[in-house]
Amino acid sequence: MSKLIECVPNFSEGRRPEVIKSICDAITSVPGVTLLDHEMDGDHNRAVVTFVCHPDLVVEAAFRGYAKAAELIDMRTHKGEHPRMGACDVCPFIPLSEVSIDDAIELANKLGKRVGEELQIPVYLYEDAATSSKRKNLANVRLGEYEGIRDSIESDDSRIPDYGPRKMNLRSGSTAIGVRFPLVAFNVYLGTNNKEIADKVADAVRSLTGGYRFVKALGFDIKERNQVQVSMNLVNYTKTPIFRVFETIKAEAARYGVNVTSSEVVGLVPNDALVAVSDYYLRLERFTKHQILEEKLKLAGADGSSDGGAVVAESFYDQVASSSPAPGGGSVSASLGSLAACLAAMVSRLTVGKKKYETVKAELSDVRDKADALRKELEQLIVTDMNAFNAVMDTFKLPKSTDEQIAARDAAIQAATKRATTVPLTVMRKSVEALEYALIVAEKGNENSISDAGVAGLAGLAAVEGASYNVRINLKNLSDAAFVTATREEMTQLRSRANDLAIKVRQVVESKL
Repeated sequence: MSKLIECVPNFSEGRRPEVIKSICDAITSVPGVTLLDHEMDGDHNRAVVTFVCHPDLVVEAAFRGYAKAAELIDMRTHKGEHPRMGACDVCPFIPLSEVSIDDAIELANKLGKRVGEELQIPVYLYEDAATSSKRKNLANVRLGEYEGIRDSIESDDSRIPDYGPRKMNLRSGSTAIGVRFPLVAFNVYLGTNNKEIADKVADAVRSLTGGYRFVKALGFDIKERNQVQVSMNLVNYTKTPIFRVFETIKAEAARYGVNVTSSEVVGLVPNDALVAVSDYYLRLERFTKHQILEEKLKLAGADGSSDGGAVVAESFYDQVASSSPAPGGGSVSASLGSLAACLAAMVSRLTVGKKKYETVKAELSDVRDKADALRKELEQLIVTDMNAFNAVMDTFKLPKSTDEQIAARDAAIQAATKRATTVPLTVMRKSVEALEYALIVAEKGNENSISDAGVAGLAGLAAVEGASYNVRINLKNLSDAAFVTATREEMTQLRSRANDLAIKVRQVVESKL
């Protein structure tokens, strides 16, 4: 499995969908970033955004989210039930695959430095990235919230930020950036509007008031539902599982003659957390998570067996062959570009270390590493292209009953179509890079693998040409003449460059066969 990191920035805006959409668009404007989820809560006036990507991309993506939030959210007028200290209130990194805690801490510091210096927002590092034990707990960092930090940051030495000015950014507030274990944001609704009961139940499960070690909890008045809520972060669901907290809340609420009416998970939840809940309530015997179909398929693909690999690989082909318009030609083009990069990396590996090719060892080692990174970017673009197409389709479903709705719908269609144009244009750029590596390995790589270098050239050219079709079909629907002209010019240049490289690769391959 390739390197993967999750980032879950929380923004102090839960009532204006257009603001969160702009922030999400800014985050996903980094090629290779996949938006997994975003949820808004009007009472809390807060949104939770979840995205994943290669660790090389995460700082830039998160920073763009910060910059857009700083532009659109004014903390001087912000009100909501949830504690908050800034426009982008918190931004945790969660290592998922082949990323260590130390790697994630380094990324948190890089982001903190940029946010502090470029946006002039005070930054506090928390959890595993904390620079002091007092700042490990987010509640300590956010104590007093926006107003308290604003009034004390310049006089209280305990408020000196890790990055940025020792002065509150009045518009954007301050922020906390950290590294943590995957948490579960879990809320339980009680059959009462008495907030005092919610507070007492929250006290019973909260770590700081004698409850469970890995639970942070607060009581909230959800006026929209005329109910109260126990809102929690379960910071280590393996040590304090969901079902244990849920059962305790039921018992504590019953002391006051109150029932639990429902619960909710905010954002994404790890599979293991829900498996534990199923096991507890169903009282399963000899059950393991590998009895879950999706887990079994994942395991089959991971063990390198031919059957398992075929099952996992087939799913993408099944999706392309289905009646769904996405994934389609754009995703296939990105896949071809990724395969071209894979072949360039393979030929490099079959060259480096061979005595006959000692003189090109350094150059081909560099090609290998760059082609590996390029492959991952293009793999992410397979999904990004599909999401961009689906986003365009969603805009056509927007209401159009009034002139205002029609205008908003038209603007959304144009914005989404622009996005759907830039993604295949990015595929073109990246696939041209793959062609450049294909030419190097054709000229200097192991001659026993010359046919592989040739296929890399063919795949790279097909990727560029295929992606150009998607660029062109979208340009027809755009009204921004300047954007259309600039995009068409770049597309033409990329096609010309790709064709020149492909011809050279073919000539080299033909001469060596």
